[in-house]
Amino acid sequence: MKRRRSDSRLEADLYRLFEAPGSGASWFTLTGGETLFRAGDPADTLFLVRSGRLGVFRGEDGKEPEFVGVVTSGQPVGEMSLVAGTAHTATVAALRDTEILALPRDAFFEAARKSPDILAELARLMILRTRERGREANEPSVFGFVALREAPIRPFVERVAEAILGLGFTVQIIDQSALRSAAEWFGRVEDAHDFVLYVAEREETAWAALCARQVDQLFLVADMGMSPVESPLPDSPALEIQRGCRLILLRPPGSSITGTTAWISRVGALRWLHAREGDQADETRIARLITGTAVGLVLSGGGARAYAHLGAIRALRQVGTPFDFVGGSSMGAVMAAGLALEWSQGELENRIHSAFVEASPLGDIAFPIISMTRGDKVDELLEANFGEVLISDLPLPYFCVSADITLNTYRVHEVDKLGEALRASISLPGVLPPVVKDGSVLVDGAVLKSFPSDVMRARHRGPIVGVDVSRARGIDPKSLDIPQPWWRWILSGAWRQGPPIVSILMRSATISTAAELAATRAATDVLILPRLDGVEIRDWKAFEPAIAAGEEAAFEVIASLNGSITHLRTRGAETQLPEIEVEPIPPAPEPTGRRRRKGW
Repeated sequence: MKRRRSDSRLEADLYRLFEAPGSGASWFTLTGGETLFRAGDPADTLFLVRSGRLGVFRGEDGKEPEFVGVVTSGQPVGEMSLVAGTAHTATVAALRDTEILALPRDAFFEAARKSPDILAELARLMILRTRERGREANEPSVFGFVALREAPIRPFVERVAEAILGLGFTVQIIDQSALRSAAEWFGRVEDAHDFVLYVAEREETAWAALCARQVDQLFLVADMGMSPVESPLPDSPALEIQRGCRLILLRPPGSSITGTTAWISRVGALRWLHAREGDQADETRIARLITGTAVGLVLSGGGARAYAHLGAIRALRQVGTPFDFVGGSSMGAVMAAGLALEWSQGELENRIHSAFVEASPLGDIAFPIISMTRGDKVDELLEANFGEVLISDLPLPYFCVSADITLNTYRVHEVDKLGEALRASISLPGVLPPVVKDGSVLVDGAVLKSFPSDVMRARHRGPIVGVDVSRARGIDPKSLDIPQPWWRWILSGAWRQGPPIVSILMRSATISTAAELAATRAATDVLILPRLDGVEIRDWKAFEPAIAAGEEAAFEVIASLNGSITHLRTRGAETQLPEIEVEPIPPAPEPTGRRRRKGW
């Protein structure tokens, strides 16, 4: 986003602070990919970006590492930990060659006592960043597109730029004609627009190499019908710190998706996108991914209660919510897979009804050596609906999770066969036989990650909509009753949903702590919690009541929103900074330690 006026005022104040005679400030340069500081390092210095761009990365214990954002020229970094007197909570590294001004902690507090307005401006900035879901930096705004194909990609990039304009942002395309421009010119263009798109054609190798050093994120663009080719770009620390390139595979409208895995392996892509060339919907989806307005949908596990996801999806579709990235755990993973295959609402509901309501998936009761069922019916249903499709070949980005009880961790499935990944993700211990893959025993993802919104947040910058049915009311004691004599229970057909022990196993294996629940729900921007007290966890016939509960809950949440879901995470750019009164600052305590840096 373009810089706020209040940011400009802070920038001017900070430059006066750093450049004042006797301030103790120093200057140094980080090359692209070099680290400024790491999480856990002492916060003994205030830094100011003079030119270039820094990336902020956070990885908490037990959570997926997250690319938090970008720090651009004129912005401070490390101020929150410095003022709080704590260690840094994130790692910061240069995305390109970056000039840094550094002011020791003691010198900063001494200067702040003389000019309290500077501390007030920093306080406003810190409050704003806290309001914006803890962001410590801007979202990426400079993207590069490098062609792997012979045909020009400029027309494709121009259509994406038009879609960005349609979303309400300003955008500028830069091509090889800017190759000899001064570094200051690039900075002025980037400051003047919300987004800047660099484009390099196949034969423009020198320009492509420069693009890779200039951008926050890099896309390699290829045709799906091509034989995979290696990236033309040399290995770069800057690309490494960006966590690799992204791959866009274009295909003609009406053609199928194949061969994605070979492309991923050949170019070492971190993420990949599929698009029908010239298809406005697909190109607008890429525009949303660039602008941070793409919607990620996460669906939890929950047995038969997961039917509520269908109702929530129905409501979200009715108000025009796009689904750009989908994922889930257990039964939520199955629903999300239908969305990734671009099934219509009618097809999604019909397939789920046929597979789980009409087919009694837990009806093949077995002697309980490994599980209560043989799993044959589930295997047949997965094969009938998903066949040999690979996750990497799905039209929409998708993931599901399973629990690896050999390594005591969860596994994120992003390139496997879809049916096999789903079979692992729904293999509730004691109910379905586990999946043995790569030397590990995989069971239901809900065992460790029933609501994987943090997995989505690590992969997706835009707003996240989560539907969580994992904490609906637990087991009703009445559901454990079996009519006497037992043969009445058999004749009634109730045995097809499994004996009551199935409910006990399902609920016991998927209980999460309050802390885990709070952490995963905090990763969402829109949280939908259907009320499902009347739906038992193994009641596979409760299709309509669960859908109705999901739809009702979704509409209630949608009605409470102020604007479009797509732009929820962009509103921080319009937030007014509060006025802060600053009291005199006491002398700063002695720092706990210093780290030597080049240029001091």
